[in-house]
Amino acid sequence: MKVVRRTILIFLIGIGLAWFGQLVGGLAKGEGLGEAATHFDTLRILGVLQRLALAYGFAALIALLTRGKYLVGTIVALLVGYFLILVFGNGFEMSEKNIISVVDRALWGQDHMYKDWTLEGERVALDPEGLLSTLPSIAHVLIGFLFGKLIVDSKDNHKRVEKLLLWGTILAFSGLLLKYGCPINKKIWSPTFVLVTTGFAAQLLGLSIWIIDINKKNRWSRFFQAFGVNPLIVYVFAAIVARLFSRIKFGWNG
Repeated sequence: MKVVRRTILIFLIGIGLAWFGQLVGGLAKGEGLGEAATHFDTLRILGVLQRLALAYGFAALIALLTRGKYLVGTIVALLVGYFLILVFGNGFEMSEKNIISVVDRALWGQDHMYKDWTLEGERVALDPEGLLSTLPSIAHVLIGFLFGKLIVDSKDNHKRVEKLLLWGTILAFSGLLLKYGCPINKKIWSPTFVLVTTGFAAQLLGLSIWIIDINKKNRWSRFFQAFGVNPLIVYVFAAIVARLFSRIKFGWNG
């Protein structure tokens, strides 16, 4: 129930940020407060925090309800299955024929989706945080869970660094090798994007443990501790500030 409550809370905060963005945009266009606050017919359903909520929620439940030895198989099944969906569903095409766009339009409707620009200058309803592309995001979180388990189970920092660098290199190299058949693409959250980012993240984590915990060089990292323990608050604050400042217009004579 704690996982479910947290998932719902993060999802609703994401919806709230989307609503706030529309509110600020409406006020900037000269709309009244009531009108600007009630554009629910164009409110974006999915977004960054909504993606985080769904990925966290499903991954946490899978980790809690699945025996550890099956987690790797679950991750492989998610990534391979999603790759096949992309291959047979025009998943690498920047158009509304893309299976990601098709699913989101069927569920939410085009007015509730993010619109992206193509190279031809056209706007396409293809959401980079679409529901279907949440599948590899769940695998993303599960890989992170396994790395966290690796750190907890290893009692020696040198062993932790060794394992993190080894598995991080394997994942990153696998993603870079497979990109020739499956491009690394964040917008569709391609399986190779998952492998490369988790691989590099594990390597960076291993390097950080070596610098901070083994060599005791931690003064430089204290500034980042506030961000590490309050990520949601920092993100929400940054999103609110960004939406407010994006409406400030500057003019000058060149």
